[in-house]
Amino acid sequence: MAYWWVNHKQTRDHEIRGQYLWSPKCNANGARNQSYDNMTRVQPGDVVFSYANGYLGAIGRATSQAYASPKPAEFGSVGDYWSNEGWLVDIHFVGVTKPIRPREHLVQIGPLLPIRHSPIQPNGNGNQGIYLAAISDVLGLLLIGLLGAHVIRELDEAAEYVAERFPNAEVLADIHGIESDTSLLETQRVQLAKARIGQGLFRKRVVLLDGECRVTGVTDQRVLIASHIKPWRTSTNAERLNGHNGILLSPHVDALFDEHLITFENDGQMHVHSSLPRDVLNRWSINPEKRVGKFRKEQHEFLANHRAVFSLGL
Repeated sequence: MAYWWVNHKQTRDHEIRGQYLWSPKCNANGARNQSYDNMTRVQPGDVVFSYANGYLGAIGRATSQAYASPKPAEFGSVGDYWSNEGWLVDIHFVGVTKPIRPREHLVQIGPLLPIRHSPIQPNGNGNQGIYLAAISDVLGLLLIGLLGAHVIRELDEAAEYVAERFPNAEVLADIHGIESDTSLLETQRVQLAKARIGQGLFRKRVVLLDGECRVTGVTDQRVLIASHIKPWRTSTNAERLNGHNGILLSPHVDALFDEHLITFENDGQMHVHSSLPRDVLNRWSINPEKRVGKFRKEQHEFLANHRAVFSLGL
């Protein structure tokens, strides 16, 4: 197990909430960057300390090795000078009860910082030129002590998704088709297979766009499903990984949406299929008159497709 220190800067909220780290593969001028190369050295089980705005406020455990991934769309204009291609590592992050300011602990931390590629400067401020820094086991254990040893126990209680679709014959056939498609890179096959069951990078992107079930308001991600708006079978590979082609729903709502028994207008108005007994909505506490909030313009085309399929069944 190794210890790492990440300087998030503007991407902190996206990465902590999305449970990942992302970096470009090289500097804007094409030169190699040790702190980006470090992404490829991370192994499952490694511990990552999250630094932003002068504080170490979260700690994470890597749950994957680095894999090639385009820059997350949720970054927006942040890092416009970065290449669109980069490295992504899945991380299970937990917040700490009492964040610490490293500059207030320099007497202890300072002597243990790496001589080269240090994550912070001698005065305790963050090193803006470093994204992911390798730190020693001694410093890692010291930081755990300063943050509170209980955080390691929380890390080991990795969140599991309670709501997961059982891979039926159709899903298994789609995954088999992905795995046998030699035109795709291995990293693409992995992400598409995960996306087919609402996991992986696709799920991350959907969670970052919504964060809660639009209908029930439930925010516990363990019990929510990332569902494709435009059906998998008619989507391109790019659309299958596009977070805007996703909607986060509670399991019972997802069952209705996936079967095109409910659909939504761009302004959030819900439509209910005439074949669905209203008793179902009543028992599941779904108000068909509720507006679930406006959808982003990037989602309108996908929703139009969903409404078209919905209309065919009327």
